[in-house]
Amino acid sequence: MPTPSVSIVLTTLSADADAAALAKTLVEERLAACVNIVPGVTSIYRWQGAVSQDREQQLIIKTATASLNALEARLRQLHPYDLPELIVFHVTGGSDAYLNWVIESVG
Repeated sequence: MPTPSVSIVLTTLSADADAAALAKTLVEERLAACVNIVPGVTSIYRWQGAVSQDREQQLIIKTATASLNALEARLRQLHPYDLPELIVFHVTGGSDAYLNWVIESVG
């Protein structure tokens, strides 16, 4: 039996952004089955020619692979950054029951 087509999307928000509101919107609109919010992330990055360091929140978004385009479009609408992080990992295994739940929650 093939693994259900599930993906994990990463994005970050500033430490003071309302990550819960963004996460709730994605789940309510059935673009994500679940969003984990990891506070207290320190990001060090190069932006506009300078090295910066900021406190951020990491969002881990679980979705159906078939919903990636819609999720990306909506995330770009909601995200406060000019260039939001959007990294996609395709799930290659895991609990079939959990992966099916992701598909059903988004579908």
